[in-house]
Amino acid sequence: MKGGVLVLALTRLTISHFRSHQLARLNFDGRPVAIFGPNGAGKTNILEAVSMFSPGRGIRRASAADMTRRPGAPGWKLSAELRSQEQSHEIETWSEEGASRLVRIDGKPASQVALGRLVRMVWLVPAMDRLWTEGPDGRRRFLDRMTMSFDPSHAETVLVYEKAMRERNRLLREQMRDTHWYGALEAQMASAGHRIHSARQAALASLQAAQADAETAFPAAELELVQTEGAMPEHEADLREALAESRFRDLAAGRTLVGPHRSDLFGVYAAKGVPASDCSTGEQKALLVSLILSNARALAQTSGAPLILLLDEVAAHLDAGRRASLYEEICALGAQAWMTGTGPELFAELGSRAQYLNITEVAGASNVEVVPSI
Repeated sequence: MKGGVLVLALTRLTISHFRSHQLARLNFDGRPVAIFGPNGAGKTNILEAVSMFSPGRGIRRASAADMTRRPGAPGWKLSAELRSQEQSHEIETWSEEGASRLVRIDGKPASQVALGRLVRMVWLVPAMDRLWTEGPDGRRRFLDRMTMSFDPSHAETVLVYEKAMRERNRLLREQMRDTHWYGALEAQMASAGHRIHSARQAALASLQAAQADAETAFPAAELELVQTEGAMPEHEADLREALAESRFRDLAAGRTLVGPHRSDLFGVYAAKGVPASDCSTGEQKALLVSLILSNARALAQTSGAPLILLLDEVAAHLDAGRRASLYEEICALGAQAWMTGTGPELFAELGSRAQYLNITEVAGASNVEVVPSI
């Protein structure tokens, strides 16, 4: 417990042959972690390593082969001790010779989905600065990451849906017309698709409620789940019927044109009534930070479930007042936030409330120095 708040934290992290890091062994006490150093030194690589303790491909969405340190390393390995609600778990994940990564929890083989039940994690990285202006794929991933924090089973549901959809799309491309094959796949898609849509809607409702009750320096966003075309059926039976009715149209397109994979997240800067896509870059960034904080706040309010936050280069885009507000909220939530920045001055407002890592490059490899204070 930390200030009455349940803490989820990595208390030990070992990085081996991962990206620019040859070997690093680090210990933490649950406070936020501020990582600073010059560009290219390997700060973001530490955040990426931490992100691999959650389901998926991490903050860069890279392949396992791309994460291997070069030259010479046949693979990489990450291990950590996770403290969660007074329990401790040993987690390992690794890849050998570019193969898909494997996971072990408390010494036993596990799936990536199992990580989602232990580690609730969301992140904000510079690539997301264009979230409101680019295509809907990134916004769906952003929403699904937050949804997964409320409902860990969401990750598995998405996998089930995507697998069935890939099979259906293959039938469509091959111009197959066997109704039995389509019917079986559409039943899976309708069941999983309905759960995906419901979980996303519930997550948005929790985010909206957390924003409404907050005293924060960051702007609130009005959020809505919309479809890129048509409407999303609200019930499983309706979605199954819509998929069946859409077969001829889908055969012509060679892909599935109805379902939660066609959803999009629409945001509005509430105080101004301006769509997020029309806001300034600074306003868009503030909205994203607000949503990340609302996610953590909503989890604390609804279930007491703590969250790990990964914030890459976020401080550089905030003025001193908003940086101080960000740090105040993080510390009040008891969240272990991992943050990067080019210099220690970006974290001055944190003082002794954080742990500090100074990352430099030495002989082509990242060197990690634990700094007692700044």
